Amino acid sequence: MRRTGSTDENVRRLLVSMREHEKPFWNYVAEELDTPTRKRAEVNLFKINKLTKANNIVVVPGKVLGTGSLDHPVIVAALSFSKSAEQKIVQAGGKILSLKKAMEEIKDFKNTSVRLIK
Repeated sequence: MRRTGSTDENVRRLLVSMREHEKPFWNYVAEELDTPTRKRAEVNLFKINKLTKANNIVVVPGKVLGTGSLDHPVIVAALSFSKSAEQKIVQAGGKILSLKKAMEEIKDFKNTSVRLIK
């Protein structure tokens, strides 16, 4: 069987823009996203809470789920979020970004702590 890639047009455009980006980090995220939907990462908030510190930037190449809680503010960029995850991130003082918006906003990797969690 031949691999066809994502059928979602928005994901295809996102993958193209990530691969054209100058930072190799976004190319790696594109590789992680270029999988079938059933194999994409699903990360719970308790895992983000355990692996981050206050004001870290987290990139999830998939969906963020709302199991668990956050006790510190973080900036989370992901392909999608559950409603409970969105509420809990905002309540903790954090910020939610789409991956496209994160590519535009995260310019300097030297002064910020960016973590890829999958």
